[in-house]
Amino acid sequence: MSELTTFDIAGLIVFAACWAGYATAVGRVPRFRDASVIAAMDEHRRRWMRAMLDRENRIADMAAIGNLMNSTSFLATTSIFILGGLVALLGAPDLGRRVVSALPYAMVPDEVVWELKIALLLLIFVNAFFELTWALRQFNYSSILVGGIPGAPATAETIAQADIAARVLNRAARHFNTGLRSYYFGLAALAWIAHPALLILASLLVLRELYRREFRSEVRDAVQPTG
Repeated sequence: MSELTTFDIAGLIVFAACWAGYATAVGRVPRFRDASVIAAMDEHRRRWMRAMLDRENRIADMAAIGNLMNSTSFLATTSIFILGGLVALLGAPDLGRRVVSALPYAMVPDEVVWELKIALLLLIFVNAFFELTWALRQFNYSSILVGGIPGAPATAETIAQADIAARVLNRAARHFNTGLRSYYFGLAALAWIAHPALLILASLLVLRELYRREFRSEVRDAVQPTG
């Protein structure tokens, strides 16, 4: 195979439409954004920051933020390892294509198309790295904001400061979610290495799973604010 086939192009269009369409709907369309588990958790983080104002000892709050930072740091570090492996594959196309050729029904690309497939994965995980590291920094900022809020009793000033901390936490969570979404679609893009039909199938499956988890899961129903 010396160039991208019509099947490859169709797969890329479906892949891009699934990712960009879902991200736009969840991030910019109020009807979808407000019904998601992400929006529900935004409200819980705001309540968390306000409830924190009644506690003199905030060790548990700082520990919770630390746990969020640890999970974000783990994924950011993992994306670096993935990028290293992808660069190695880019430098050894013959070996990678030989592995693909051993798969049943696989379409073995030439060197140029192989590099395009690996380049797509590189772009996805570079995006994941930047999103996750920015989320990590914002979690770090939120810990500083929490540490700077005076202790009980709550006042109008400290409530405003708690709301600011909640806004930073919510932005961090959204960037974390965006980075995690890159991992999901990175798995879909990985299927393209074997066959463009698998790219289409994997993209649709990832889209379905994301929708189910964020809009139709029991967790989403459980965390809906009750008032």
